[in-house]
Amino acid sequence: MPAKYHIHIQPTAPRFPAHGKSTVLDWGEGCVRCTRCVKETCPYHAFDQRDFDRTSLTDTIDSVCKNCFRCVQGCPRELVSKTLNPQYEEMGDAYWTPEILLSTWYQAETGKIPVSGAGYGGPFSGDGFDAIWTDMSEIVRPTRDGIHGREYISTAVDLGRHPLFLMFDQDDLAFEPSPVVEIPLPILLGEPPFGAGLPRVLQASLTAARNLGTLMVVTRSQITQKLAQTPANLIPSFPAGTVELDDHLLSEVRLVEILDSDNIVAQVDALKRRYPDLVCMVKVPADGRASRRAADLASAGAEIIHLAASPTARGSGDVSHLHLKDLIRQTHLRLVELKLRDTVTILASGGIAMAEHVAKAIICGADGVVVDVPLLIALECRVCGNCLKGEPCPVQMDKVEIKQGAQRLMNLMGAWNNQLLEVLGAMGIREVRRLRGEVGRAMFVEELQKEIFAPLFARPAAEMGDRRAGE
Repeated sequence: MPAKYHIHIQPTAPRFPAHGKSTVLDWGEGCVRCTRCVKETCPYHAFDQRDFDRTSLTDTIDSVCKNCFRCVQGCPRELVSKTLNPQYEEMGDAYWTPEILLSTWYQAETGKIPVSGAGYGGPFSGDGFDAIWTDMSEIVRPTRDGIHGREYISTAVDLGRHPLFLMFDQDDLAFEPSPVVEIPLPILLGEPPFGAGLPRVLQASLTAARNLGTLMVVTRSQITQKLAQTPANLIPSFPAGTVELDDHLLSEVRLVEILDSDNIVAQVDALKRRYPDLVCMVKVPADGRASRRAADLASAGAEIIHLAASPTARGSGDVSHLHLKDLIRQTHLRLVELKLRDTVTILASGGIAMAEHVAKAIICGADGVVVDVPLLIALECRVCGNCLKGEPCPVQMDKVEIKQGAQRLMNLMGAWNNQLLEVLGAMGIREVRRLRGEVGRAMFVEELQKEIFAPLFARPAAEMGDRRAGE
């Protein structure tokens, strides 16, 4: 049995104070000068650490306060109160919500799983990945705990093409199997679709990928000489028709990505003839023809198919209303129907925002995911959109310190990996490969609603039709 995969976690302070969900209003007028002020008895010493950050115009108590409300309840003149922080509410957008940003910052700083002791007061289902409920029936068995070492749970996945069967010539294989790359967790890092200070972000991300033992997808034009010094963890991504066979990087990397096009099969064949040990990945846009295209590519011998959705986990073109989970399921089921699913690796990207999205994407049929925007958020991006408008970045992403940034990314992946282990352990699954397409271990809210409510609404409609016919 291989050694247990371990991610080195180290608390890493942020460069800027985080915007807390709430802020403290402390009125001095009316104070009666108590012998022991409630601010001095704060168990987290929040008021002792309070300061004003002139760079980000932030009250630092917002990120230090733990919302225990001891000061609010203890002040005899009710001069201390808590209120929602307007800066917090302005962060992110409809998809990359302030809650996701704050949770990601916490994980990137501490490497710990975010836990709320106040319970969960939100809805039980929502859109997209929130419409999937996972089966945790094995959570009562403590031996299924992969984090604390009582049972080994593997998170490793293979990237490449697998044969449907093996043929032997006496004692040896009768054919040369396709090259396969194994990574210790089902997460690849990807180049963010937006963001300021991209060169330093990519450098910090590639450093983290090397330390994690995973891979990072970077557009070929963005690969500098410094990034090219880590070819073992680098996947150069080429637009259609731009691959130069004499590119020196192709002889050094293990995988390469090419955007799908009409002559993609010929491009891949030419590449494989020149570099037979190279694993080729085809990036397929998540549009209405994605599942059919994936089937055609798998039939033609594709090794890895990268299903790429928008940063908000939506399809493109005529399926912009569909979520990534639905597009993954369509692609997975089509390949299952054609008996090709076990031959090809499927990666999914776009809108993978939390650790639970990794497990749910795999349940829907993916082998792994490519993460991009969370890398920016872990490096303290506010998802404010200033970079898209040509305005200055409020957190100076172009000044990210490489070592510190790489550690924050490792902390985030460490927290995500632990959550994945928790899910697998609670399901009684000992390796993440078995989770792929395991829809029997999940419930889809849309399907439940159709099953439960459709007959109730169909009967009155039928009765109304019969009544009108009788009249």
